[in-house]
Amino acid sequence: MSSERRTPLDRRRVADTALGLLNEVGLDGLTLRVIARELDVKAPALYWHFKDKQALLDEMATEMYRRMVAQGPPDPDDTWQERLLKANRGLRTALLAYRDGAKVFSGSRFTGIEHAEQMEDMLRLLTSAGFTLAGATRAFNTTYLYTLGFVTEEQGVQPLPGERREGFDLEERARMMAAYPLAAQAGGEIFGNYDQHFEEGLALLIAGIEARYGTP
Repeated sequence: MSSERRTPLDRRRVADTALGLLNEVGLDGLTLRVIARELDVKAPALYWHFKDKQALLDEMATEMYRRMVAQGPPDPDDTWQERLLKANRGLRTALLAYRDGAKVFSGSRFTGIEHAEQMEDMLRLLTSAGFTLAGATRAFNTTYLYTLGFVTEEQGVQPLPGERREGFDLEERARMMAAYPLAAQAGGEIFGNYDQHFEEGLALLIAGIEARYGTP
């Protein structure tokens, strides 16, 4: 009889395996059956831990967040503007590490409270700078939603960095829209230079937040 013992199956191990498969099969191909096969178990075994795919996505999003914040604590000397920039740059980097990473994150519910410490720290920084709690929450949430939406659209064109989905050829688009020259030229602003455009959009948001709430 073999003395080898399998690693116990738990929620975190299943989520870790699912994240490992995500770049290979994408969100549509990530079924409980595929994950079970990778874990060398029967699919029904996963239902002890997750009642459905959304429950699994919730745990995957939570694990993605754990990995993101494990990079290190924020700089206590950051201004609120610097903190919003760094937090959203970090979120974008974390989402881009996985095929369909933004889709996994979008609409998911964290299964723990790991995010509470970082959220508390962000809100404390903003309110200390003169924001009301409502204003601080709006500033934090609006930049978060911008990043999530931006990366969702970005991954629709480039599922992984350096990989471009068929149908997003800018020259072909320009030829098809030749009768609409401004719209044709705008393609390069919409479907390219994502790093630059993300930074510009985030800076616009932060400038707007500062103007709206009148903080120093």
